[in-house]
Amino acid sequence: MSNLEIRDLHVSVETELGTKQILKGVDLSIGEGETHAIMGPNGSGKSTLAYAIAGHPKYTVESGSVKLDGEEVLTMTVDERARAGLFLAMQYPVEIPGVSVSNFLRTAKTAIDGAAPPIRGWIKDLDSSMSQLRMDKSFRERNVNEGFSGGEKKRNEILQLELLKPKFAVLDETDSGLDVDALKIVSEGVNRAKANTGLGILLITHYNRILKYIQPDFVHVFVAGKVVEQGGPELAVRLENEGYDRFLSNAVVGS
Repeated sequence: MSNLEIRDLHVSVETELGTKQILKGVDLSIGEGETHAIMGPNGSGKSTLAYAIAGHPKYTVESGSVKLDGEEVLTMTVDERARAGLFLAMQYPVEIPGVSVSNFLRTAKTAIDGAAPPIRGWIKDLDSSMSQLRMDKSFRERNVNEGFSGGEKKRNEILQLELLKPKFAVLDETDSGLDVDALKIVSEGVNRAKANTGLGILLITHYNRILKYIQPDFVHVFVAGKVVEQGGPELAVRLENEGYDRFLSNAVVGS
């Protein structure tokens, strides 16, 4: 059984005013096939956790560990993390001019698996996933995310998730900017990936609405760079009804 273990993680970032510590001792354990939702107010450190796991150079890990199946992730390069089985769906997917969706995906799959997938089977899998995500086949030859709408970019992220088959996926506000129909399609893609591969999911979101489609096993509340409360799906419903005021008040008192 695969496992992603985050222990006492402290992360900082450089700002115009100097070094700012964002994460202040985060502990999380995500098992194979589990879905963990991270919720919290703006500036609480949710996206910082995602980028620290992925290896974004802007963020400095001051202490702590992130282990995937017992192997330290923090000493790996970004491409080594991908080959080990980590995947990040970004809040704002970037455009890659001059690189088609088809070439990008097949190149990534080859790099991760160490061998190119057989072309006939690959095209079949690609077309099947695109069809389920309601993506026209013409997207295969379009440059990655170039001229895509917000919803199309998010579907393209989930297309990558389905085809690259990572062990663990960090989904950073995947529901951001999606209408109801697109949210349902994207969520179905995530659920398919989980059902087919035993994918472990760390889902970062502000809202309970995506959790109606992607059912979390655990919900963690982030405030001021720490996990301040944990629970089941019912915690997300409570947050939607009550907000974060009681956590923010406690954070001010404890600071």
